[in-house]
Amino acid sequence: METAVHSRDVRPSRGPAWIAGGWRLFRGNPMVWTGLSAGWMLITFGLVLVPVIGGIAANLLQPVFFASFALAARRQLAGEVPEMGDLFAGFRRPLRPLLNLGAILLIAEIGIFFLMSLLGLPGAAGEGDEIPTIADYVQRLQGKEWILLVGLALTAVVKGALWFAPAILAFHTLSTAHAVRWSVYAALSNLGAMLAYGAVLTAVFVLGALPWGWGCSS
Repeated sequence: METAVHSRDVRPSRGPAWIAGGWRLFRGNPMVWTGLSAGWMLITFGLVLVPVIGGIAANLLQPVFFASFALAARRQLAGEVPEMGDLFAGFRRPLRPLLNLGAILLIAEIGIFFLMSLLGLPGAAGEGDEIPTIADYVQRLQGKEWILLVGLALTAVVKGALWFAPAILAFHTLSTAHAVRWSVYAALSNLGAMLAYGAVLTAVFVLGALPWGWGCSS
């Protein structure tokens, strides 16, 4: 893999175009991409079920799987046909930088959750033995919704800043620190496109969740 990294500044309209490009890749090989996504989710959920170390391992491995998706996408863009084995392509790259990236993301998530707990998020400190119902929790959350917004905003900043890092490590032999710096630089250089991308992606998730919400309320 080449080590030279280049960042390109693009217009804000490129943000939604990234999603459209991903959809075109999916339409090109829908069964393979569905299988890759299903395999990733099954492995992740399976690890989470393992007490203590499972959740940590699942978080550490997320950048490795994201690198695998980037490598599979590049194969398809080059005219090749991605296959299920590409789910583990990231494991054939230098693992330490990707695992270090997973550790950074995990520490950031723990830090954000700890901050939310300090701000008074109900249940964040693990008080009480009873598991409240959704209705009870919503009632306890009244007046503290801003804490969720703070956590969401901080999570978006961290995820956005490191968004390109897994792909950078997939295509270039770099240290984690160099990949993080390049990712932050690329995100800031294309802030308009990142914001537009995030807005459209959020809208897609909300629209996709609406049928689930209707089913739960019926």
